Amino acid sequence: MRRFTKAGAAAGVAALVLAAAGCANTNNDDDSAGGSGEDCVESNGMKVGMAFDVGGRGDQSFNDSAAAGLDRAECELGFEIQTAEAQDGEPEAAREDRLQQLVDADFNPVIAVGFAYSESVGKVAAANPDVNFAIVDDGVEGDNITNLLFAEEQGSFLVGAAAALKSESANIGFVGGVEVPLIQKFEAGFVAGAEAVNPDIEIQSRYLTQPPDFSGFADPAAGRTAAEGMIDNGADVVYHAAGGSGGGVFEAAAAGDAFAIGVDSDQALTADESVQDVILTSMLKNIDVAVFSFLETVNDGEPATGPTVYDLSVDGVGYSTTGGRVDDIADQLDEYKQQIIDGEIEVPTS
Repeated sequence: MRRFTKAGAAAGVAALVLAAAGCANTNNDDDSAGGSGEDCVESNGMKVGMAFDVGGRGDQSFNDSAAAGLDRAECELGFEIQTAEAQDGEPEAAREDRLQQLVDADFNPVIAVGFAYSESVGKVAAANPDVNFAIVDDGVEGDNITNLLFAEEQGSFLVGAAAALKSESANIGFVGGVEVPLIQKFEAGFVAGAEAVNPDIEIQSRYLTQPPDFSGFADPAAGRTAAEGMIDNGADVVYHAAGGSGGGVFEAAAAGDAFAIGVDSDQALTADESVQDVILTSMLKNIDVAVFSFLETVNDGEPATGPTVYDLSVDGVGYSTTGGRVDDIADQLDEYKQQIIDGEIEVPTS
């Protein structure tokens, strides 16, 4: 029985791109490793594979957050790790092939980063019942599947409130990468938070692509164009939930004398230095924590299965304070946070 918990292609279709992950435990000097060999534990003999979403490691957002949890598990738990890169516009068969090749190379568990892997995880997990799988942001079911889920709407509510509190024009924007239910959760929370502060605030919204086109998560130029249009129309704060396309949103904010809000990671730390000063805050989605927590259960010999939801009550989502740009409104944001935790505010998901 599945438990629901609340945490606190074939050849010629597409090539499998395996990225050499950090190997801190084998004296590899790759900077992507979770730590130096001196600081990390010895290998535990177990191998974990991670299949990234479009954008891959280095997107400064969604994939990098997942990678951080993987790197930590390599260093602190002793896993041997391997990552596989997704390709923009690839067919479903390519995702299935990527996962199966990790399985064939004796990686167990295999972690899929993003809802785009939903169908492929379901198929490959069913075909390999002795392998443990985890998927971020999707609820596909299987006895050997763990679903790492987040209350994105709750964290987005807080940064929506921050945007409204900081906006001088009472006009803000939202840029979504791809118009799918998951990203609509970000928008819904953002709108609810902003309107909780100012019911009359103007909120501009735009999605970069429609499914099955997922390039909206890896197109900084499109992100910049969308944000520039909003800023030209009066927005002085723009929030993105667009993965690697967010870099373009930051560029637009820097050029347009506006603020931007990051997503998934603390992007005032990870974005290019030239735009870090315009990042008001980021909606933190602690995928690294979820990935590491799952791998702890694997390391303990009892892999978790079924869905686990990471919400505000366990700091699964939240907002960043790097740069001090929201220090003056932190008390108000934390009051909203507590009201959500206590059930006084129910944040919409659509």
